[in-house]
Amino acid sequence: MSQTDTDRYLPTPRTTPTRARHRVAYDRDLVHAILDEGWLCHLAFVRDGLPAVLPTLYARVGERLYLHGSTGARPVREAAAAPGGMPVCLTVTHVDGLVLARSAFHHSVNYRSVVVHGTARPVTDAAERARAFDAVVDQVVPGRSADCRPGDVKELAATALLAVDLAEVSAKVRAGGPIEEPDDLDLPHWSGVLPVRTQYGAPVAADEGRRVPLPAYLAAYAGR
Repeated sequence: MSQTDTDRYLPTPRTTPTRARHRVAYDRDLVHAILDEGWLCHLAFVRDGLPAVLPTLYARVGERLYLHGSTGARPVREAAAAPGGMPVCLTVTHVDGLVLARSAFHHSVNYRSVVVHGTARPVTDAAERARAFDAVVDQVVPGRSADCRPGDVKELAATALLAVDLAEVSAKVRAGGPIEEPDDLDLPHWSGVLPVRTQYGAPVAADEGRRVPLPAYLAAYAGR
């Protein structure tokens, strides 16, 4: 494998957009950074011949995504029943700003997104499942897996994990201000960017937890 191949994902027909190609990227570090910042993805699959999309928690471990689900969930059951796994497409998106132009046509959104095409397979190896469960918990709140009770036999039996390898992957990014038509520049309308960000509040303890000091990894979240 060449150095170029190790630094980026190779484009495929499914990861090559038909428009706004200047915004697509296959840089491995960029893809990983976008995935690592999030914890919720949208998983698309075909159910009874029709498209379906479900939100689900995920974690990235190296070049593999682990998706969290119930053993009774449709995608988990269909992935287990399909020879070799179930074809899926999943997306992760961060919205960074609303782009307001002088014309309605040129309004846009600043965003960072990743699209993954692949095959979802159930994770059945006990050691891999244990690592993946911890990874999903830590993807949501880093450090949490070491500060909670692990799942017991009954809980683990009711919970499933799907694995999707990162092979057909692309990122797409839009940043900057609005695109304006030259004839619109003198119009009396405000234009610019309304930034958007997710901010965490101060942790709120449950009644049972008030006797336990707030751990440092949670205290650091307030206002972040």
